[in-house]
Amino acid sequence: MKLSHFNFNLPEELLAEHPAENRDESKLMVLNRKDQTIEHKMFKDIIDYFDPKDVMVLNNTKVFPARLYGNKEKTGARIEVFLLRELNPETRLWDVLVDPARKIRIGNKLYFGDDESLVAEVIDNTTSRGRTLRFLYDGSYEEFRRKLTELGETPLPKYIKRDVEPEDKDRYQTIYAKEEGAVAAPTAGMHFSRHLLKRLEIKGVNFAEVTLHVGLGTFSPVEVEDLSKHKMDSEEAYILEPATKIINNAIAEKRRVCAVGTTAMRALESAVSSGGTLNEFEGWTNKFIFPPYDFSIANCMITNFHTPKSTLLMMVSAFAGHDFMKKAYEEAIKEGYKFYSYGDAMLII
Repeated sequence: MKLSHFNFNLPEELLAEHPAENRDESKLMVLNRKDQTIEHKMFKDIIDYFDPKDVMVLNNTKVFPARLYGNKEKTGARIEVFLLRELNPETRLWDVLVDPARKIRIGNKLYFGDDESLVAEVIDNTTSRGRTLRFLYDGSYEEFRRKLTELGETPLPKYIKRDVEPEDKDRYQTIYAKEEGAVAAPTAGMHFSRHLLKRLEIKGVNFAEVTLHVGLGTFSPVEVEDLSKHKMDSEEAYILEPATKIINNAIAEKRRVCAVGTTAMRALESAVSSGGTLNEFEGWTNKFIFPPYDFSIANCMITNFHTPKSTLLMMVSAFAGHDFMKKAYEEAIKEGYKFYSYGDAMLII
């Protein structure tokens, strides 16, 4: 498969600027791979496709307010700092992106907050991900993290041109988010309401939680026509014993195992045993899934509608089948489905 196979014309008005009024009332397209059928539903109808003892695999990562605005010393120029990855808690070193990048040099200091109580010094600008900053702060580590949270803003994707609104703090997050560390939300899970999760639980559906801290690498553009040459940025992932037990039991009983989102799917596929079951996992994964690919764990997937040439679209294509995926996307555009982070959902069975 080549990069050009994943290009299509996406009308700009289909990029979702706002979330649906109610989480579980976004549109849902259901793809049946066996029958090659496409149905149009509402997200809360998803309950009809699951039986007792089926498993949904949830990515419980939590988005932290990763976007900060500071001022450069002397000039006072406004600089956006996007926190990518904490390198060392003790020395408060972070990998960051800065915008505008051309204005920032090693040794520059940035001041944050009205009282300028948080200061950062640029100590490296040659990393593949952008810059390395050292934060200078007098308080304890806990106080420092509280300060970051207080000054930070919900890191909405750049395609959303509006200002961050109060509702984004809750809505750009799954309701089961608990392990802080993502700079982007695992968006497929954002369609679940508490009420829908409760109904699934009452029906007997089991839930297994994994953690994959979504980084911006997930959304980095692919710039090579030969997909085998693309390198994914590494993301931190954890799969603990309780999740492996639930999932491996379901595999043994030939139940439905549904990965909620591409990030949950990538975590699962990074921890497959030689026997086709799920291992515990703790570490970093840069797994890049594109067609053709044999999936080992999940036999069902929930995902949003993705942008042209994205690695997320490539994974969905590998799971649904490329021609079927193309047909579904043509229909989604015709039917006015919303794309990207705050967009509508797809269930592939």
